[in-house]
Amino acid sequence: MKARVIVTLKNGVLDPQGKAIEGALGGLGFDDVGSVRQGKVFDVELSGSDKEAARSELEAMCEKLLANTVIENYAIEIA
Repeated sequence: MKARVIVTLKNGVLDPQGKAIEGALGGLGFDDVGSVRQGKVFDVELSGSDKEAARSELEAMCEKLLANTVIENYAIEIA
């Protein structure tokens, strides 16, 4: 089973890398960009076929390692 975990900064958390990307895009002529926030994507392949068990395991992975839940949100997509 394949899953994707998307980790993004919570609203209100400063994102200096996003600001740098925003500035670089403007410098490249992409003037319509209002703001950029960056994040992380993890593609995870799991054995088994129980989607609920997979979701529980992925949530544990996020809580323990993949996301800093103090400053980051995460979303799980299971294919």
